[in-house]
Parts: sequence; C-alpha cells; structure tokens
Amino acid sequence: MGGEPPPAEGTNVEGESPDAEPTVETDDATITDDAELERTLGLSGGLAIGIGTMIGAGIFVFPGLAAGQAGPAAAGSFAIGAVVALLVALPTSELATAMPKSGGGYYFISRALGTLAGAVVGLSLWFGLVFATAFYLVGFGYYAVDTLAELGIAVGDGLVIPIALLFGAGFTVLNVTGTENAAKLQNGIVALLLSILVAFLGYGGLDAVGLVGESAAPEQFAPFGTLPILTTAALVFTSYLGFAQVATVAGEMKDPGRNLPLAMVGSVLAVGILYVVTIFVATSAFGSETLAGFGETAMVEVGRHYLGAAGAFAIVFGGLLATMSSANASILSTSRAIYAVSRDALLPKRASRINLRYGTPHVALGLAGGPILVLTATGRVELLAEVASFLHLIMYGLICVALIALRRNEPEWYDPDFRVPGYPVVPALGAIASFAMIGFMQPTSQLVGVGIMLTTAGWYVYYARDVNLRGEL
Repeated sequence: MGGEPPPAEGTNVEGESPDAEPTVETDDATITDDAELERTLGLSGGLAIGIGTMIGAGIFVFPGLAAGQAGPAAAGSFAIGAVVALLVALPTSELATAMPKSGGGYYFISRALGTLAGAVVGLSLWFGLVFATAFYLVGFGYYAVDTLAELGIAVGDGLVIPIALLFGAGFTVLNVTGTENAAKLQNGIVALLLSILVAFLGYGGLDAVGLVGESAAPEQFAPFGTLPILTTAALVFTSYLGFAQVATVAGEMKDPGRNLPLAMVGSVLAVGILYVVTIFVATSAFGSETLAGFGETAMVEVGRHYLGAAGAFAIVFGGLLATMSSANASILSTSRAIYAVSRDALLPKRASRINLRYGTPHVALGLAGGPILVLTATGRVELLAEVASFLHLIMYGLICVALIALRRNEPEWYDPDFRVPGYPVVPALGAIASFAMIGFMQPTSQLVGVGIMLTTAGWYVYYARDVNLRGEL
C-alpha cells in the first residue's frame, strides 16, 4: 500500500479548500468520507480497461489515414507509439502504487510538481479526453453508416455526425447509472473484439505472407521517406491513450502493487502487436493510395479483400464495438478526471458531487458529456485525434518528471509497491520521447493544444492560485 502525501491546503476563489480527509486504503476498498470505491478489479479487469480503451481507433479508424501518410512503414509508426507508451507506463505504474487514488496522472503531478502543473494537467486531461472521446464517436458514426450500408440501407455520410451525437448522449447516461454496468459492457465488448481480431489478423497474416491465397507483389516499405513515419506516429499515438486509464482506477484494484504494472505493460504490448500486424495485413491487401482513398473505414475493405462479405461484416461489427468501447471508457475517465480536480478545489466543489442513488459522479459526467458533443459535431477526425494526443503527451512527459522529482527527494510518505527498472534512464527517456512527439504534429493541433494549456493556466491563476497541493518533498 502506498503512503499518503501531506494534506493539501489553501482555498480557491469561492473559499472552498481541497478535501483533506485522508483516504483510507484497505485491501477491499478505497474509503473516503462520502463514498467507498470497492476493490473489485483484478488483473483481467485492468487489462480489459487498458486494451478496451486502446483497441478502438488504432485498428479501425487509423489504417487508411496512416497508410496514406507513411505507406507500409506506418507499422513502424505504431511501433514507435508503443515504445513511447511503454516508457511512460512503467513510471506511471510506480506512482500509481505509491498513490493509488482515482485520478491517475493528474494526482501524481499535482503532488510532486505543485498546483500549477497539476491544474494545467488535470484540466487539460479533461479536454484531452473530451477530444479523444469526440474522435471515437465520429469514428463510431462512420462505422454505423457503414453497417447500415452492409445491410443494404444506404444513408450516406450525412448521418455520421447525428448518429455520433445520439450515442455520445447515450453513453453519458449509461455511465451515470453505475460503473459496474459500464464495466460489464466493457469486458464483454473486449472479449468479443479480441476474438474477431485474432481470427481475422491470423488469416490475413498468413495470406499476406503468402501461405494461403495468392501472393501479392509487396509495395516499397517507406514510399514517402522517413519523416512521415514520425508525423504518422504522432497522429496515431491516440491509439495508445488507454494504458494510463488503468492508473485512474488504481483505488478500485485488488493487489495494485502486482496487478497495476502488469495490466499497464501487458495492455500496451498486446495492443501494440495487434496494431503492427493490422497495418501489415492492410498494406498487403491494398496499396497505400487505395487504402487512403477508403478513409476512416478502410479496414472494412481489407476484411472484404480477405474474407469476402463475411469479412467486411465482421470488421464493420468489430469497428462499431471498438469505437463504442473506446468512447464509453473515455467518458468514464473524463468524469473521473473532473472529479479529482474538483475535489482539490481547482474546479467548484459541485462538480465532485456523487449521485447517492448510483454512486457515480453525475455532475462530472454532465461536464464531460456536454463538450464532447460540441466537438463531435465538428467531425474533424485528424485534428481531434492529434489534440487529444498533444494534451496526453504533456501529461505523460510530466509524469516521468514527477517520478524523477519524487525519487530524488524520497519523502517519507513515498513508498511504492513497484519500482521502475532502469531508473533514471527510463523516466528520462519517457519524458524526452513524449515531448519530442508533439513536435511532429500538424501546426493546427499544436496551436489548439497550447491554447488549451494557456487557458487552464489562466484559470488556475484566477480561481485556485492559493491552493497548495504539493506534498513536501
């Protein structure tokens, strides 16, 4: 069990101070004075959250876009993303076992690097998850329209956004009625998805290598040179945002010292391998230009190429499930992020109210659902994905910095159950890699990201500058 950083203090503009009551960590639950988060999640639950959040977009929305930018070398882009995610997953696991609070990266950074860093990260994380969820919902809309097309009902792309908006509202409501419902749905979806994918990629992989079916002439590996491999890595990094979600439920996890690092590293490895194989299989089926022409739902055509109508239908169905599970998991995490920030008095306390009937933070869920629907309405897939990555990468880089800060000073309360192997190299590389990746994004995404960070810093100065969250290092 981790220790407890010294209590936070100070007040925001409304005179609210952070909830200082120590959270009691037992083997069965995380208990605060107004509610109790039961420790019901085991290793499989943790893996399901990590894999379920990640597996959506990478496989179903990105292959067409990524191949269009980098050719078959897009497989390398996904591999780079996986390495960056692993470098961050290890420090995150250590911090999460030292401070197993629902709130994840925001909590670690605010306690190690102070309130300003915490406010920027916590509020940007809210926006980052909102951008990510909007991206998943738009992907879901494309797949929903494709599903209808496969069933012979042609509705055209005009319905993509309305469908996305409708389901976004529905998931928000589902999460208000309880995490268990949301988690049950999540586990079922992930199990189904993995079986569809393993079957499809297994067959497609054999075909691509030439063991079954006719062999195709391979395309040049990096037709557009090496720079696009890096810019594509920055675009597709959104596919890995799920691994840190596992840390946000550390307070609900059994034996977090063992299960947390395993769930994080395991989900990144599993998903990374799936992504790389997916790009390989997709670029073996079609040339990059053809794939790019298919756009967001390119994988449906890949399914059709290998397994005919059944393959197309399996992918459409899988894509619906995957974008749905990613959106659902992100809405859950967005509300948890707002909940943590408002408990620390960086947002009005009203936001962390827990619904007594369902035991979920309903105000926070409303604050998550509103902006998600606004962004979904824009339908700008690549921009949504990159801004989400930008805001997360800032947090990932700072998580690594936070780990180094805590290790250098080792305060008494800092007692993690898991320690990063290869310290200080791993966290240092994690920080450098996270910040470097931002440099390869489109300028628009960088501007929106910086704008959001400046806005959150401004909010901190106006609203919560007197709140002190930092543990004495």
